[in-house]
Amino acid sequence: MGVVATLEYFSDLLSSKKGKKRKQLQTVDLKVRMDCEGCQLRVKKVLSSLKGVKSVDVNLKQQKASVTGYADAKKVLKKAQSTGKKAELWPYVPYNLVAHPYVAQVYDKKAPPGYVRSSENPAITAMSPLEEQYTTMFSDDNPNACSIM
Repeated sequence: MGVVATLEYFSDLLSSKKGKKRKQLQTVDLKVRMDCEGCQLRVKKVLSSLKGVKSVDVNLKQQKASVTGYADAKKVLKKAQSTGKKAELWPYVPYNLVAHPYVAQVYDKKAPPGYVRSSENPAITAMSPLEEQYTTMFSDDNPNACSIM
């Protein structure tokens, strides 16, 4: 095993070119408008044909396609849009990661259950010190919390 690993190391060292970086394995999540199983199969087939893609998971109920591989997110999005379906990068995050999940800029009726639209606005995503104080006052994690019930 040690000899094989050493030979692989030297072959990688000799075959690698200066300045060329390897792409990172990543997962790209897309929101793709799909109506039926035929649409689902078409999207999966097109995304699987992209160079560098290792796996494709398509969830018809959530309208979500997850692509894992070495492909660039922009290329994956462009390939998904080439099917004629409306596609965009996955705009949702779990609702428990947002301080105010029911604010107008964050709440989305079309979001899957347990998700809200992600927001870059720091006033929405973070709690003010006063809000945090009130939240922890009645928290089950706080041993000195109010226990009126």
